[in-house]
Amino acid sequence: MALRSWLDDVPEDSPFGISNLPYGVFTTADAPQRRRIGVAIGPYVLDAGTVHPLLDAPVLNPLLAAGRPAWTEVRARLTGLLTDEAHRAAVEPLLLRRDEVTLHLPFEVADYVDFYASEHHAANLGRIFRPGSEPLTPNWKHLPIGYHGRAGTVVVSGTPVTRPCGQRKAPAEDAPAFGPSRRLDIEAEVGFVVGGPTAMGEPVPLEEADDHVFGVCLVNDWSARDLQAWEYVPLGPFLGKSFATSVSPWIVPLDALRSARVAPPPRDTGLLPYLADRDPAGPAGLDISLEVRLNGAVISRPPFAAMYWTYAQMLAHMTANGASLRAGDLFASGTVSGPDPGTRGALIELTWNGEQPIVLPDGTTRAFLEDGDEVAITATAPGPGGTRIGFGEVAGRVRPARS
Repeated sequence: MALRSWLDDVPEDSPFGISNLPYGVFTTADAPQRRRIGVAIGPYVLDAGTVHPLLDAPVLNPLLAAGRPAWTEVRARLTGLLTDEAHRAAVEPLLLRRDEVTLHLPFEVADYVDFYASEHHAANLGRIFRPGSEPLTPNWKHLPIGYHGRAGTVVVSGTPVTRPCGQRKAPAEDAPAFGPSRRLDIEAEVGFVVGGPTAMGEPVPLEEADDHVFGVCLVNDWSARDLQAWEYVPLGPFLGKSFATSVSPWIVPLDALRSARVAPPPRDTGLLPYLADRDPAGPAGLDISLEVRLNGAVISRPPFAAMYWTYAQMLAHMTANGASLRAGDLFASGTVSGPDPGTRGALIELTWNGEQPIVLPDGTTRAFLEDGDEVAITATAPGPGGTRIGFGEVAGRVRPARS
């Protein structure tokens, strides 16, 4: 049976209901320099600084560093305050209207890793760039492929994204040129926020992943496909990916997603023991339904449940060589794509590398993003008792390149 809050105007079907309680950081108009941790509940933000010492901070990093026992304690405290009528008088003064606060990047990003965990996305790109060959590279089903990104260009939803410049060379051109990207793209992803730091040399096994994954957010890892195509051989993504990564302002606790756990897709390739799914806490796949809008029009509905690699496997591989974890590490899934054309999470797939532009409701077409375009990604997941867990939105508008 789903929990109930004493708040009268939080409907049972609210995406920010009592079973969610995502964390964010906000400011108010009368104190724009004072950043505070807030917890979303229905149309409100609970000013949480007085609830627990770990929440009396301008970012979530102290809470992240405290580890799983503290996360459980803080969540239980928040749940009790919002469900026990005895706390109403003390809590009501701490509730602010969510539409009257400004949201900020909720944590200081320590390191950022982006994966390539969707078999459908990887296979589609293989068919686009290597027609007639095996769509997946030989290593793809043996390990979660990823790369290290740039933590300093992770920005909160709503931050404008400037069209990047760099070297680009079309196949028919004799030499590269420098200029604005002509193939600016999106990548609809799910991100995982890490706490519970580890020492160098200490890998994190699959069964301990939940001790280090604090919560989940939405990610748009903007991509300049023309810059990427010219520069990525042999070392992988660089300027084509490092200019901006947008994240949603609300971090949904992993504990809020217990009802969303599902088994990952069946494996047809044997895995080495450190990646073999055997998590005693249950399956680490997540049934998260994403929706991608371009200028207000829905262009895709990617299903995260179709992802081949789970967050536990990504974390296990990321630390298998002894790489340490720090509070505020962020790793993302890579583009979330499903088996059908309407479930692809990037324009390069939706338009088949620009050969099949999508038509928007106003009659205009897009192969890749134009200046002024706005992309917004939302998502929900199953909650207890038939409720839905909401993730909010990650959005960004494209600004012209700087001259």
